Amino acid sequence: MATVRLSERRIDALKPRKSAYDVRDRELKGFGVRVLTSGARRYFIHSQHNGRRFWKIVGQAGDIGLDEARSRAKNLLAAIRNGGDETTALPDIAFETVADEVFHRYARNWKPSTLEVNRGYYKNQILPWFEGRPIADIAASDVRQWFASLHGTPVAADRSAPVLSVIMSQAEVYGYRPEGTNPCAGIKRYRRQGRERFLSAAEMRRLGEVLTRHEADNPQAVAIVRLLLLTGCRKGEIVSLKWRDYREGSLFLRDSKVGPRTVWLSSPARAVLDGLPRTATWIFPSPRTDGFVHAVTLGKFWRRVRAEADLSDVRLHDCRHTYASMALAQGETVLTIGRLLGHRNPTTTLKYTHLSDAMVREAADIVGAALVEG
Repeated sequence: MATVRLSERRIDALKPRKSAYDVRDRELKGFGVRVLTSGARRYFIHSQHNGRRFWKIVGQAGDIGLDEARSRAKNLLAAIRNGGDETTALPDIAFETVADEVFHRYARNWKPSTLEVNRGYYKNQILPWFEGRPIADIAASDVRQWFASLHGTPVAADRSAPVLSVIMSQAEVYGYRPEGTNPCAGIKRYRRQGRERFLSAAEMRRLGEVLTRHEADNPQAVAIVRLLLLTGCRKGEIVSLKWRDYREGSLFLRDSKVGPRTVWLSSPARAVLDGLPRTATWIFPSPRTDGFVHAVTLGKFWRRVRAEADLSDVRLHDCRHTYASMALAQGETVLTIGRLLGHRNPTTTLKYTHLSDAMVREAADIVGAALVEG
């Protein structure tokens, strides 16, 4: 954000960038011009008084001259200092302009992969509905209507809502909305049938046989799938491993979904790793780049393997569910399984408890029989 003495010539020379930016006036503090990605230029005031931020569009450059804009700005700033109604200084700024600023300034709080996914939900699910609307005018009823419009794609709705909430909460931080007015508050996610698919013992045997057949021609991909089954890790956690992450019989993940964590390995898991060649920094190096194996390559391999094993509805992520279900079947507690999977919140692990319905019924029969006999 630059500070210069604004002049008509300077303003005309301002060029649009990939995101909106501000140029402040050195002559009048709190006054400036915002250049939008479209090339439009808007005069604004941005001030702070009694701990509250105020932001308001003064006028469109081209519709009013610089002298008139500066005069209006002086009057608005004076009204704020004299305790004028703060609602007269609410932001008159489009939703997408604020969203661009949020993605620019808030991006460091998201992992690169999460940022990319969130941009996708913003572009496809959020922007078409709210584009062009003043962000200060978006109310809870508007958000409810938007959320209801996505009922046909509940997964997209549930994942888009937190992105919209971040945009709205940051708009408050930046002074574009009054504090405590996030219209996303209270939005309830759609209730969806669980997608936790896990492999039965017979399916595990079929998969193991197919993996063994492919081990000679694609040892790297086979090892990845086996580690997914033996650790319950996420795909990204396994493919991005470096040899320095494997020591003392454990994996020390530097940047998992929940931050750094330790994965304790079983003997079979260690055997998979110990059988791999140490020819690069990465445990699973890419044959074409200096990085690790690409997800597309692994995806093609998995589609071929699951077809041969007659597991057409099984995703790679279901290896994680299978690991959890096996641990549950062996009598591990929900707390222990949560630690094994790296869950930050214990309630996340509770979704796996429905997998043990058969075990609960069996336990109920055993207890009932014992009571009758007693």
